[in-house]
Amino acid sequence: MTHDSSHGSSSKLPLMGIILVVAAYAAAGSAGWPQHGTELIVAAASHHHDHQGHDAHDEHHEHDHHVTPDDHHQGEAGHAADAKAHEAAHDEHGEHDAHDEHKQHADAGHGSQAVVPPPLWTVTPFVLLLLAIAVFPLLRATEHWWEHNLHRFYVAALLGLVTLAYYAFVHQSAVEAHWPAHAVVEPASSGIQWQMTWTVFANAMLSEYIPFIVLLFSLYTISGGIRISGDLRAHPLTNVVFITVGGLLASFVGTTGAAMLLIRPLLSTNSERKHVQHTVIFFIFVVCNCGGCLLPIGDPPLFLGYLRGVPFLWTMKLVIPWFFVNLALLVIYWVWDHYICYPKETLSDVSHDETEVSRLRIEGLGINGPLLLGVILCVALLDPSKPVPGTDWHAWMYLREVMQLGLVGVSLWLGSNALREANRFDYHAIVEVAALFCGIFVCMQPALQILNSAGPSLGIDTPMEFFWITGILSSFLDNAPTYVVFFETAKTISVGDPTAVAGVRETFLVAISLGAVFMGAMSYIGNGPNFMVKAIAEASGIRMPSFFGYMIYSVCVLLPVLAVATWIMFAAS
Repeated sequence: MTHDSSHGSSSKLPLMGIILVVAAYAAAGSAGWPQHGTELIVAAASHHHDHQGHDAHDEHHEHDHHVTPDDHHQGEAGHAADAKAHEAAHDEHGEHDAHDEHKQHADAGHGSQAVVPPPLWTVTPFVLLLLAIAVFPLLRATEHWWEHNLHRFYVAALLGLVTLAYYAFVHQSAVEAHWPAHAVVEPASSGIQWQMTWTVFANAMLSEYIPFIVLLFSLYTISGGIRISGDLRAHPLTNVVFITVGGLLASFVGTTGAAMLLIRPLLSTNSERKHVQHTVIFFIFVVCNCGGCLLPIGDPPLFLGYLRGVPFLWTMKLVIPWFFVNLALLVIYWVWDHYICYPKETLSDVSHDETEVSRLRIEGLGINGPLLLGVILCVALLDPSKPVPGTDWHAWMYLREVMQLGLVGVSLWLGSNALREANRFDYHAIVEVAALFCGIFVCMQPALQILNSAGPSLGIDTPMEFFWITGILSSFLDNAPTYVVFFETAKTISVGDPTAVAGVRETFLVAISLGAVFMGAMSYIGNGPNFMVKAIAEASGIRMPSFFGYMIYSVCVLLPVLAVATWIMFAAS
């Protein structure tokens, strides 16, 4: 595979970049910008919570008293009056100016313009980007051109610009803003709609992409400084142990961290074998996806659920489906490798594998282990919409990401370059993810807006349906925002349910969580680590299947396992 010149293992350029980012953030902090962003976020969260409380009270009142339409109309007027009185009381007690400013901006969007989703044809750039990822590596004319990350970026950026152009020149409805906090932005009366275009761009890049790519970059780079060296005999059972350990770690250090720690020693162990492709694919199934559902830090969708009120340890209730699905995949892998692939290895390759053996050795863990833990703590504790546990202080906006980058800087500064070189560590895999996903996050905005609007009217009202619709869309959209869409959809039909967790009926929440996590393994773009592992394997000389070739594996292997699992879990629901 051709690597861009910027993908060398030197730590100087990334370290300089991190120093500049930290310095720029410190300057922004001295000007009060991130603090103001946090004030807007906190005010919006408080306003949203109050609004939900009024809605719940309205629905409860209507249900208990069986009001007539006239009574209901009078009740709405009464609630409106109560809301105004409540608002006046807040003003009398000196509410923050930031809250007032945000509220005026948000309320401005609730005028004559309704939030109407874009038409279905606006998902065309997103579909074209998926087709480019799938087809360009297969065509002789584009195969080598597509290997350069700069060329991938050209395609992703061009299609992203097409999507933004739609909002600049065509879209005539209000859109919801999510950065720095929730608001509604109405279309311009004439001319180019710069504010609306900026809103969509900010939703995609500043609200979603930056936290996503910084977390992946941090876990990828820090774990790259930990070397697990050695060359075990690449028996089927040995590979099962590697994948099992990765699946266990995925819930506790994240799917990205576990994948980056173990993919290189797994490839090294299998370096004497020729039939390795299926091993990497099952590694993606288990370590990059299905293993990460026991804690919110395991996979981004679950972390978003935690931020929306799901208790931190609630995900431990997913242990039975986690155990069943991962055990089934490990058994299938062992049968496949033991009876089909291992016997195909030549006697010479088997002989080399049996004789060229060295014990496993872990280096770099003393420095980078605590740094990985620090990244996880940053993600768990520095959410600006929530106070830091035990305090009333909210972290500044983007402090979480800057702290993660700071931990990466410490790893590059104090860690061993020799270990990274021995790992054959470079930035090619993470740059590939960054180049493609910048376009994916922009191009999928119309699709997410359509889903967000149509979700409550889709007629989804069983756990089985929530699992499959969340899972299928998580295979091609990023699974984190897809999770949020159906989390909010499930809330609308869970009001008053005694089993509700964070406002969502528990069986629905189980289905949405498992669908987003498990079916992120269905394609290379379902979850960020999938692409990284593919790139690392290809850099090691393993010919990985194409986009559609990979999906043949996932449809034939993973899909039947998930079908059985959902039948066992949800058939009676």
